[in-house]
Amino acid sequence: MSRRGRPSRVRIIGGDWRRRWLPVAPVPGLRPSADAQRETLFNWLQPVLPRAAVLDVFAGTGALGFEAASRGAAAVLLVERDPLAARQLEANHAALGAEQVSVRRADALRLLGAGRRVSGQDPFTVVFVDPPFGKGLVAPVLQALLAGDWLAPGARVYVEQESGLPAPEGWTVLRERTGGQARGLLLCRDAAATPAPEAGGAPG
Repeated sequence: MSRRGRPSRVRIIGGDWRRRWLPVAPVPGLRPSADAQRETLFNWLQPVLPRAAVLDVFAGTGALGFEAASRGAAAVLLVERDPLAARQLEANHAALGAEQVSVRRADALRLLGAGRRVSGQDPFTVVFVDPPFGKGLVAPVLQALLAGDWLAPGARVYVEQESGLPAPEGWTVLRERTGGQARGLLLCRDAAATPAPEAGGAPG
């Protein structure tokens, strides 16, 4: 989750926990994506999200991971390195009674670099990669996802990066949206993949 502000709460905008507000840890620069941007993203994902296995490798506020769980994902793993943010994610997990969500305090690149089989995880069908800007993390994370066998066939990977950066090489861009300083890209490794149909709501 990109760190460019300091909100006190985040709102789930759809699904079972629609309109629930969750506290956000007072970590400098921590903020969720804007509601409109998340609505567009989850419109893109709606055809593949029900019963999906979801990984959020820079969970931050948990806005993307909890939203995915609210909208029907079967299992969601939130990975967050900051201890204060991770504790707040655990508290929000408990407050929602979100049995399909788990929180792991870990460095994303170290976790991914160990490989999926070491962790005992099943492959993921949806992955969120929304790291802090300016640290060059997108490319190594995508490489680690492939090298560690973390992705199910046809998996969707959402990347949020600086708007001026090119799309990652070697990936098919299914959908994209630019707003302000952020460029959101829905990616698939399979070059034969076709864009998921729009599910209504905010335009992409």
